Amino acid sequence: MALEEEEAVVVNMEKIEKNQQLQKFGRNDSLEMESRIFSTSHTRASKGPSTATVLQLAFQSIGIVYGDIGTSPLYVFSSTFSDGIKHNDDILGVFSLIFYTLTFIPLFKYVFIVLHATDNGNGGTFALYSLICRYARVGLIPNEELEDAQVSNYQLQLPNNRDKRAFKLKSMLENTHFFKLFLLFATMLGTSMVIGDGVLTPCISVLSAVGGIKQAASQVTDDQIVLISVGILIGLFMAQRFGTDKVGTSFAPILCIWFTFIGGIGVYNFVKHDPSVIKAINPKYIVDYFIRNKKDAWISLGGVVMAITGTEALFADVGHFTVRSIQISMCSVTYPALILAYAGQASFLRKNSDLVNDTFYKSIPDSLYWPMFVIAILAAIIASQAMISGTFSIIQQSLSLGCFPRVQIVHTSTKYEGQVYIPEVNYILMIACVAITVGFKTTTKIGNAYGIAVVFVMTLTSTFLVLVMIMIWKTNIFFIISYILIIGSIELVYLSSVLYKFDQGGYLPLMFAAILMFIMYVWNDVYQRKYYYELDHKTPLEKFREIACDASLCRLPGLAMFYSELVQGIPPIFKHYVANVPALHSVLVFVSIKSLPISKVPMEERFLFRRVQPKELNVFQCVVRYGYTDVRNKQEPFEKFLVETLKEFIVKENWWSQKMLQDGKSDENLNVDELVQVSDEEKLQEAVEKEIEAVEKATRAGVVHLIGENEVIASKGAGIGKRILIDYAYNFMTKNLRQSEKLFDIPHKRMVKVGMTYEL
Repeated sequence: MALEEEEAVVVNMEKIEKNQQLQKFGRNDSLEMESRIFSTSHTRASKGPSTATVLQLAFQSIGIVYGDIGTSPLYVFSSTFSDGIKHNDDILGVFSLIFYTLTFIPLFKYVFIVLHATDNGNGGTFALYSLICRYARVGLIPNEELEDAQVSNYQLQLPNNRDKRAFKLKSMLENTHFFKLFLLFATMLGTSMVIGDGVLTPCISVLSAVGGIKQAASQVTDDQIVLISVGILIGLFMAQRFGTDKVGTSFAPILCIWFTFIGGIGVYNFVKHDPSVIKAINPKYIVDYFIRNKKDAWISLGGVVMAITGTEALFADVGHFTVRSIQISMCSVTYPALILAYAGQASFLRKNSDLVNDTFYKSIPDSLYWPMFVIAILAAIIASQAMISGTFSIIQQSLSLGCFPRVQIVHTSTKYEGQVYIPEVNYILMIACVAITVGFKTTTKIGNAYGIAVVFVMTLTSTFLVLVMIMIWKTNIFFIISYILIIGSIELVYLSSVLYKFDQGGYLPLMFAAILMFIMYVWNDVYQRKYYYELDHKTPLEKFREIACDASLCRLPGLAMFYSELVQGIPPIFKHYVANVPALHSVLVFVSIKSLPISKVPMEERFLFRRVQPKELNVFQCVVRYGYTDVRNKQEPFEKFLVETLKEFIVKENWWSQKMLQDGKSDENLNVDELVQVSDEEKLQEAVEKEIEAVEKATRAGVVHLIGENEVIASKGAGIGKRILIDYAYNFMTKNLRQSEKLFDIPHKRMVKVGMTYEL
């Protein structure tokens, strides 16, 4: 009878939950009608970084973000004119292409448009995907909750019927399974290409810089250059463990000197050789170049695109810095220096067209050769850093969204958020870089591969950006069309050119992407299957009450936490545990770990509690919400925060229940006698103190962490493809990768693993 009365009270609570005074407690129950839910949130206004911090980050970003694009002058003209210069005006045509490509892609597209599409300050392919997931239900895991939108970082403004384009696009994405799969596939492809870029950038940058030693020591062989390059690459990857903060601070002055040198030498060559190259600003020379060279001009675009390699690092690394800091450093240092450098090289080639294969080093004044050589080596190392940092960032994002196997994320800076290092990935990248450098030996084939990775990622970014413009920004249709016609056309032309060299090394990034996408697909697919298995086999609340109230079940002193990723009820691990161990602790908390499609969840909004009725069972559900850049290791006293927040929940829940009943006195469905009984403040305070004492007593008796040691196998009668996917590929990954308890620093002495087999 008591159970029916409590459920009746809950029903009446649902009717008056819109009371504005109580909105701050987040009373939106998206799980079970029998449970009550609260968020212990206290929204705080976030302040942006100070001007001094922005300028400091702008300086740091020079050492991290622009190394790749900054070292492009080492090889752009030689890659474009791989067969020599056939007509002197072709130099003007190529310089004009470089000028407008740099202006439209890195400057206009990324700095002034794409950087504004960050997800709470974080960039990259997965950041765009998570942003879209927040505005449209395109995720393949059905774990959305109404309470998610109450997190202060969510910043959600859904389209309404008046925003017809946005509303139609949102509906189409949500109601078509194909588009959901396409978005996930495109995200994985973009992520894989950026990781491939992180492998190729160190190879081509270091090889190009070290190869310049032949100008002063012609006796040095290609094998020796390769050996020196391998040594530099190994040293670079070994230094990653010191973190982006320390690496960036030491690299920034070096790259500032580099940009000063290439800009200054560019001015010197411009004045000395042929100042008339300034007329290349006229796009007429591009048209003339294509008329003269036709197909060869189109093929040469694969060399021109090398001028914007590393541009994606602007977006991928923005989480390490800020949008404003990157805009300042790009507009004041990087862009002007690169334009001057290419203008100087074009002026030099107008008088020395036969030296195109060694344009960079031949155009340097003799007195500056050795200083420039040393700075070039250092700049090449920094170039590699840009994409390595970007790789770490996007892997962290994909890991949190269930699209990458578990790896260790090390946050290397307590001062700046988002700066991470991933040991396993770092060593894999190092081995791949060394193998490619030794295998290819020259920059020609690596350059062909490099272009495909660069343009593929840019094209995918534009695709996602158009969705953001329509659905989130609600941009004017004429601007969207203009963006597609201008930026989209440029990128598609470049993409068609780099794909032409597929058999000349262009297959390399696609091979990387295929391997990485297979790994990501296997992990994400089985991740989805496991979630649906738990959802289909969850313990109904009626069955849970029957088990928990069973007199033959022993209740032990202590607090037990059952871990799972299921947010819609009691996970199947509970029933399996009780069937083998007929005992339960005095306080139970079902902990669901959930990743939200946002970068960070404030600590005070992390824990979302529910009570499982009847009240005397002392059973709770807790959804622990993380963003894809949040820390999940021993830096965070997870257990302490959870227990403290549980006690806070008990206080607020009892106050809320009393307040709701008092405000609902006029409701004809409420029993007046019950209201009088519950509104007794002394009894209420006594009940709260009793509950909190029960939690504290259970905590003192000992906290036990119960984790499912799930064995995943293909169901009986499954096809060979499914068996390979689950029994071999996925299980191989799980056996060789980090376990979940290591991600949360769960004490081994208080951890119990419950074995359970999932037949998927």
